[in-house]
Amino acid sequence: MSEMRRKYDKEFKKNAVKLSYASNKSVSEVANDLGISPGLLFRWRKLYTPQGEKTQYATLEEEYRALKLENAELKMERDMLKKAAAYFAKLQK
Repeated sequence: MSEMRRKYDKEFKKNAVKLSYASNKSVSEVANDLGISPGLLFRWRKLYTPQGEKTQYATLEEEYRALKLENAELKMERDMLKKAAAYFAKLQK
């Protein structure tokens, strides 16, 4: 059976990043102490600065996700309008 994905809140992520920068241990050792994978901690380090603030990468990633969602919505609207235009054009004949 597969394992359940664990969710971590923002405070835990920020504190883990702060600890990884402040500690004399390697990132892998800090991650093992926290019970997470080193890759996960490296991803969090891309998102948060040592002070716990969002990085530019995190801001751009949020904007990218929002634009992808908006693009998908606009495509759906466009497709609906195409169908409606075809339907009304058929009625005109």
